[in-house]
Amino acid sequence: MNKIFLKYISIILTIYILSKLISTVSIENTSSLLLMGFVLLIVNLILKPILLLVTLPFTIITFGLFTFIVNSWTIMISDHFVTGISMGGALNSLLAAFIISLLHHFLRDMQKN
Repeated sequence: MNKIFLKYISIILTIYILSKLISTVSIENTSSLLLMGFVLLIVNLILKPILLLVTLPFTIITFGLFTFIVNSWTIMISDHFVTGISMGGALNSLLAAFIISLLHHFLRDMQKN
């Protein structure tokens, strides 16, 4: 499978799982979920490299952990543009960023085997 498609699947699965586990994360319909995955993918491709470059000193100081904050910012930006999805704040976005990265690496490793 394609790397971008794996990222898209990991985004959708994570947001869906979080909506079932956390009451503040809500999804109105399936099309909103699919649109959120697409918008987040576009934000990650266009805006995330710029944010990572601007926050490079913080990333170096925290040994790369600040990238989770940048990832949560991209989720909150995407949440702002998509109606029908509510991530419920910064902590839920940070949790989603962490789970998306774990799930993406897990799916990528499964593809290699």
